[in-house]
Formats: sequence, C-alpha cells, structure tokens
Amino acid sequence: MNFREKSRLFLVIFFVSLTLFSCASTSSGKKESLSPEQIAREIESSKRVNAMNERLITNAFSSRTTSSRDYKIGPQDLLEITVFEVEKLNKTVRVTSQGNINLPLLGILRVKGLSADELEKEIRSLLAEKYVQDPQVNVFIKEFRNQMISIMGAVMKPGVYDFTGQKTVLDLLAMAGGLKDDAGRLLFVIRPPNPEMANKEGGSNNQKPTTFIVGLEELLIKGNPTMNLPLLHGDVVNVPTAGKVFVGGEVKNPGGYLLTRKMTVSQAITVAAGLTPKANGSETRIFRYSGKGDEKEVFRVNVYAIQKAQLEDPYVKENDIIIVPKSGTKTILIEFWDILKGRIVGTPIVY
Repeated sequence: MNFREKSRLFLVIFFVSLTLFSCASTSSGKKESLSPEQIAREIESSKRVNAMNERLITNAFSSRTTSSRDYKIGPQDLLEITVFEVEKLNKTVRVTSQGNINLPLLGILRVKGLSADELEKEIRSLLAEKYVQDPQVNVFIKEFRNQMISIMGAVMKPGVYDFTGQKTVLDLLAMAGGLKDDAGRLLFVIRPPNPEMANKEGGSNNQKPTTFIVGLEELLIKGNPTMNLPLLHGDVVNVPTAGKVFVGGEVKNPGGYLLTRKMTVSQAITVAAGLTPKANGSETRIFRYSGKGDEKEVFRVNVYAIQKAQLEDPYVKENDIIIVPKSGTKTILIEFWDILKGRIVGTPIVY
C-alpha cells in the first residue's frame, strides 16, 4: 500500500469516526435534555407496555389451541365430515359462496356462521330424526378461507393482515408486533354491519358498524378471557394512543402531556416544568368535559396549598385542561424590577 492509499484510508476512517462521534453526542444530548419527571414518566409507560407485551406473547400461544373450535364457518372453507354409522355420509365438502353444503340424505344445509360443534349437533339431530339412532358425528375444518382484518394505532406493525382460521384480539396484537410505549388502555374492535342479519330481522341494510371496547390491562394483565374477542373478516381494530392532559397558562413548558396512571394536578404541573414567577397558583382551574355535548365542568385548585400538603392533590382525567392564570401583582412587580435593573445596568459609571 503506497503513501496515497494510506492517506486516503486514514481520511475515510477519520470521517467515519467523526460521523459516529457526532451521532453519539447528538443522541446523548437528547437524553440529557429530558427532565427527571419526563424520564420517570417514560419509564413508567414503558414498564406498563412491556408487561402487557410479555403477557400478550404468552396468551397468544395458549389461545391458539382453543380458538379453532370457536371459529365460525364461512364460504370457501373445506369441511371434512365423518359419520361413523353411515359411511356414505363421510365426505369432504367445500362451503359455497352462499354458505351452504350438500350432503347425501340430508340435502342442502346452511352452515355459514356455525362453529364445528354447532354443525355436528345439527347433523346429529337431522340424522337421529329419520336415519340413525344416536349417531356419532365429527366435523373437522380442513381448510380455512382467507380473512382480512385491519389494525391501526399504537402498535408496532399496523396494517391489513390476511390469514386463515380463527383469530382473536390476542392473536392479532401478536401478529402486529405488540403495543407501542404510548398505547392507551383501551382497544376498539369496529365490526361492519352484517347484511344477512339485517334481512333476517326485517331491518334496512343501512346499519351502523358495531363497536366493541376491550380493556387492555383487563385482558393482558388480569387475563380476563371475555376480553379476548374472536375477530371476523372485515373487522378493524384500533389501539388509540394514551390520553393526554393539557397544561397551559403560567407554566414554563405549556402543552399536551401523556396521561400516566393516577397523575395528579401537581404532577401535571411538574411535567410542564413548573410554574413561572408570574403565576397565580392559588387560582388554577381545571376544565373537564362533562360528556354532555360541549359542556365543561370547572374546578378551582390552589396549587400552593397542595404543595404545602394543606390540601389533597386531586387526580386529573383524560383530556383535562389545567390553566394557571397570571398574577397581576406579581407581573407588575416583576416588570418594575426589570425596568429598574435596566436603568441600573444602563447608568454610566463615573470615575
């Protein structure tokens, strides 16, 4: 290697090292800019979501063994039907686009929307009426149709998932890579209207979608099985981000902040970097939507008394707006002092 090549190699190594160093310093600078309250808030949120994701992986694997029997048969599924007493009824049939199958002796049966267990009972009942006493029937779903379910919001891999077989909320969350750190505590399953049910009930086809609400902590932390809803083709699953509390007025960093569990008024103000010197903390107001149109409830809070442990520190709720007003007296005094300092600084020194 000659001198020119060595010099070129040295320059390449130097610039690469410089780039890596600058990236490292930038990232470290970002970490140092975070306040202790923000870091604690991020750690709490991360711990909560990590616990959910660990439970999610465990439950997703255990649910796969039981979900196939709850699966609702649909068009294009391939069914293997066995009747031990009547060999000619043993048949593998494809469900038609209308949701029917055709069996010897029994003719056309409507199977769409039935589970394998429910179809077994129906075939057993029909055979017992005319042909076989106490027949033994087994229905096995040999091939599942393709289904498409969408998931959006605070998950690692949102999108449209195409799969076969019965899937539950846990299965879909696992497929989507789990929850993000800013995931909220609720999940919404939005199910499009079923035209067939509308026709059966004599209603119109202009039905509204059905929305199911799933508590993520109830499902993932407490393991409540009723929250693990089976999903259907066309469902849309939405995981909103965690709620926010808004802090404005005379705080150092006004804005919207992630609402952590059991956040109080003083904690929300601390997250907003505390009060400014001009603040009138004794007249702080909380504006809260009452749930009746645009009506708001207004609560007065004395932040100074809370800080001195003279009053209870109330909890805030999602979408609360905390406003700290400006103190007229403090403002006048601060502005007067600023003017006075300006005059003192601007006075020439006479020797």
